[in-house]
Amino acid sequence: MSDNTFGHMFRVTTFGESHGPALGCVIDGCPPGLDLTEDDIQPYLDKRRPGQSKYTTQRQEADQVKILSGTFEGKTTGTSIGLLIENTDQRSKDYGDIKDKFRPGHADFTYDAKYGIRDYRGGGRSSARETAMRVAAGAVARKVIGDDIVILGGLVQMGTITLDPNTRNWDEVNNNPFFAPDAAIADKFATYLDGIRKSGSSVGAVIEIVASGVPAGWGAPVYGKLDSDLACAMMTINAVKGVEVGAGMGAAALTGEQNADQMRMENGKPVFTSNNNGGVLGGISTGQDVVVRFSVKPTSSILSPRETVDRNGNETEIVTKGRHDPCVGIRAVPVGEAMMACVLADHLIRHRGQCG
Repeated sequence: MSDNTFGHMFRVTTFGESHGPALGCVIDGCPPGLDLTEDDIQPYLDKRRPGQSKYTTQRQEADQVKILSGTFEGKTTGTSIGLLIENTDQRSKDYGDIKDKFRPGHADFTYDAKYGIRDYRGGGRSSARETAMRVAAGAVARKVIGDDIVILGGLVQMGTITLDPNTRNWDEVNNNPFFAPDAAIADKFATYLDGIRKSGSSVGAVIEIVASGVPAGWGAPVYGKLDSDLACAMMTINAVKGVEVGAGMGAAALTGEQNADQMRMENGKPVFTSNNNGGVLGGISTGQDVVVRFSVKPTSSILSPRETVDRNGNETEIVTKGRHDPCVGIRAVPVGEAMMACVLADHLIRHRGQCG
C-alpha cells in the first residue's frame, strides 16, 4: 500500500492496523531545538482516546505514546521523529462472523477489490484507530507553529440537530463528552444519541475547526492553496464525506454584496468586516481566523441487519457486533484539530523556504 505520507515539508507517515500490535508514525521536517516530550503529546491523545463515555466505542486503549527517535534531552534534533502507540485491547473474535462478508458503507469491498486481501479485524488500515497517530503528529505540529496560533474544534451538528452559530461558546468544548461549543445543545445531543445508541444504530455529524492567529501570506496560488491542502487533509480522515471553508456551500445562496469580505483600515492595518472566505483568499491566508467544517457519515458497523454480499458472490445479510462509536464524529474533533495543525506547520515551513 502506497500513499501513507501526508505533507510536503512537514511530512507525516503512519503505519499499523487496528488489531495489529502497534500504531506508529514518522515525522520528517520538524525544525531542531523545539521542546518536545511525551507529556507534550499525551494530552491530545487523551482527548481522542476511546472508552471515555458511553457515547464512544468501549474499546479500552491507554494510547500511551512513546518517542522512539528525533529528540535529545527534551528537544527536537531536526532528524526524523518516530512515535509509537501499542494496541492492548483488541477483540478480533468479534469479527469472525463477517470475515467473508462486506459491510455496507465500509471499505471492505473496495480493499478486497484493490488488493485481493483485507484485514477484516476492525478494518485494518481503514479503521479510525489509525487517526491516533495523526493526533500525535498534530501535537508535534503545534510545537512548530507556536502558541500564538490557537486551534479549536467542536461538534456543531449531530444528525438533524444543528448548533445556532450565535450561541457558540468555545469555552464549553471541554465541558461535555461531545466537544460541543454550547452547553444546551450538548444536552440535546445526549438525549438524541442515547436513542440512537440503544437501537444499535449510528448517526453522522459536522465538525468545525478554527485556527486563530494565522498570519497573512501563508499558502500559494493555484496548486499550493492553503484551503485546498486543508480540504485534502480533512478528506483523508475516516468517514469524512464533505468539506467546506468559510461560508462553503452556503456561499452559493449569497449575492456578491453579501459574500464580499469588505475591508477597512484599523490602527494602520487592513481589517475585514466579515469572514465568508474562511480566512483564505486566492489560496493564501488573510490573517483572519481559518475556518473549516467537515461532515462525517454514520458509523458503518451497526447492529441492524443489512443486505450485502460475500467474497464468493452470494447475497446475504450482515450484523456487525463488537465495540463501535454510535457517532464517530465525536472523536473526529481532535483529529480535525491535528490535521489543521499539520497543514499549518507544513505551510509555515514552505512559506519560510520561499519568502524567508
